[in-house]
Amino acid sequence: MSTQIHPTAYIEDGAALGDGVIVGPFCHIGPHARIGANSVLMTHSVVTGHTELGEGCVLHPHAVLGGVPQVIGFESTPDSRLVVGENCVFREYATAHSGMPKFGGLTVIGNNCFVMIGAHIAHDNHIGNNVVMANNVSLAGHITVGDNVWFGGLAAVHQFSRIGRNAFIGGGAIVVEDVIPFGSVVGNHAKLSGLNMVGLKRRGFSKADIRDIRAAYKAIFLGDGLFKDRLEQASQDYAENPLAMEIITFIREGDRPICKPG
Repeated sequence: MSTQIHPTAYIEDGAALGDGVIVGPFCHIGPHARIGANSVLMTHSVVTGHTELGEGCVLHPHAVLGGVPQVIGFESTPDSRLVVGENCVFREYATAHSGMPKFGGLTVIGNNCFVMIGAHIAHDNHIGNNVVMANNVSLAGHITVGDNVWFGGLAAVHQFSRIGRNAFIGGGAIVVEDVIPFGSVVGNHAKLSGLNMVGLKRRGFSKADIRDIRAAYKAIFLGDGLFKDRLEQASQDYAENPLAMEIITFIREGDRPICKPG
């Protein structure tokens, strides 16, 4: 399938387009952009900066990828990059910015992500696979998001936060602390409301897996005594359980507060 470019589109010299790419009216593709095969850029969408877009991606009208970080005084540089995986969808007015060189200079978005209207991925974020961001979700800089995370509309996440895989962020949540894998958080400021049971079932976790995750969750967050003591005890009680230890390791590896039940 040959590449199709609308005559009103502006593609700067140096841009690389894979086979089967479709570029709609009034799109702009910068000189350092790389567009994967069979991707579609709808009218007025933009790919700028040093940006790599994987195969099969779709940009809806006015989506913008590769803009420079929203940092006062920052100027575009080849060391500021954005890499997007395959089969990602960016709906109207969604944005993703490139990274800052002093922090590695790279923003990464995994495969099969769905970024809805007006959602924003800031500089130096590392987004996993199969992440869904509903309308107007806002991620500040330096955030790590695991695979299969769902964000409800209007949620916002503080810079340098970590969101574990298969977590759920409720609509309108203001997240200022790290969210454990499999957790579900709601509110302003967001509090841990339990486990993402719907997400775990959708992802095919067995009843035994869910039982183990729930037991570890209760031991860590709902038991008696100090949190650090419960965490240590859980690390001993569940040492042979990989899913429980994933939560415990996530908590231990962070240097920011962990989102806990309200």
